[in-house]
Amino acid sequence: MDLNLPPQLLYQPIADLQHGGVCAVALVGCRDDAGAAGGAPPDFAVWRHACDDLRRWREAGLPALRLALTLSAAQLDDADLARAIGALLTDTDTDPAQLVLEIAESVLVAEATGAAAALAALRLLGVNLALGQFGTTASSLSHLERFPLGRVNLHRQLARHGGADADDAARVKTIIAMAHHLGLLVQADGVDTEAQCDFLCRNMCDQIQGDFFGAAVDAGAIAALLTAQHSLPAHLLRFPRSRKRTLLLVDDEPNIVAALKRLLRSDGYQILSALSGQDGLDVLANNDVDVIVSDQRMPGMLGADFLRAAKVRYPHTIRIMLSGYTELQSVTAAVNEGAIYKFLTKPWEDEQLRGHIAEAFRLKEIADENERLNGELRTANDQLAQANRKMEALLQYKQQQISLGESSLNVARELLQFLPLPIIGLDDEGMLAFVNAAADTLFVARGAILGSEAAIVLPELFGAGALCRGTYAATIDGRACDVLVHPMGSNSTSRGSLITISGAGERP
Repeated sequence: MDLNLPPQLLYQPIADLQHGGVCAVALVGCRDDAGAAGGAPPDFAVWRHACDDLRRWREAGLPALRLALTLSAAQLDDADLARAIGALLTDTDTDPAQLVLEIAESVLVAEATGAAAALAALRLLGVNLALGQFGTTASSLSHLERFPLGRVNLHRQLARHGGADADDAARVKTIIAMAHHLGLLVQADGVDTEAQCDFLCRNMCDQIQGDFFGAAVDAGAIAALLTAQHSLPAHLLRFPRSRKRTLLLVDDEPNIVAALKRLLRSDGYQILSALSGQDGLDVLANNDVDVIVSDQRMPGMLGADFLRAAKVRYPHTIRIMLSGYTELQSVTAAVNEGAIYKFLTKPWEDEQLRGHIAEAFRLKEIADENERLNGELRTANDQLAQANRKMEALLQYKQQQISLGESSLNVARELLQFLPLPIIGLDDEGMLAFVNAAADTLFVARGAILGSEAAIVLPELFGAGALCRGTYAATIDGRACDVLVHPMGSNSTSRGSLITISGAGERP
């Protein structure tokens, strides 16, 4: 099947931070005839095209995806929305579970009164609902429990600093923990750098959308990404795969760096180097480093200052200072602040230095394993919370269906009760399960017959062949009647028979 369609709709891939691959695409815009990109008009013609693209990817054997579409305030206010989306799913052969409808937090707050019913109707279709642009307004957090949501999208403003801004970092951590406790997935929008992705991954965010993982592209380019199994780098996954241990050496004397590389080459580390503190920070920004060994006396930035900055930006690293100068005040302060794991002096003793570095890697591996186990436990707890939320939603739906069924049954019983036509209901064992007022009047001389065996209290109706489907004649208390037998269960789970009696003639 040809997937290289003329570029019209633009999709941005969404990454799963647990496995790294493309888990969904978001419809973010379209191109006009001149090739200029713009916002996608919120109409069903565009959505139908997007669902058709989803079907084409599936028919081409590409991995299953979810499609995220944004609901506008006008659409949410449309009483015919659920029916229209149901028809769209049917016409395009789209699995409801593959569709994610995103509602901006500001829209949901403004439309809160009527939104509950609209979202409940959409949820009954089986589509997924997400709260977009969340976390920057003063709206009530009760909306997360009030509405049948499955995902929260963090506003792009919260991801922009990659955890460097303490207030935003605390807000992001709190929202993620709260959402997971409520059984909601968390997606971060506007993730444009590796630092932002790393911060979100370490804090258990579930998905990211942004230019770091992939820019907005057309349907053919999405197909190419899926074919190539486009994925995040291994070190940015929630449970990173095993990788080579990485050591960073920072010293302004190239001969010292060269000597350390010769000494440590046989220990199997991946060794990176930098000749200044700023160069070291640049290396850390582009590489996943486990252990840092830094000199103290360097031009531009002292080793203690460099290691302090490394601790703030990359707290998971193990930091060692190796210096021929003591400078007790600055070094002691750095040690007390936790910026330095060990302080070693030059000249060094080879085996002792190798032992300290090996011990630093062992500590890093223990910390990584603890973090991995803690992450797996949190993930299992989050998945359990999600399952509980889905189960509660299903239970609520079933209870609504039962209540609706009971209401319908009561209405039907009341209608049958007041019909002037005698009506009798039998269970599948021939017991009288229902007798309306007209039938009760007809058989009043026989006393209370409800709950009795029909063949005993009404023998004239239930003789040989009397319960066959159709109409037959009978005589009741000297009056000729027509008896219509309708076996139950052809269009429901009911069992037994419904009998109506009509056409009573004059007494002979």
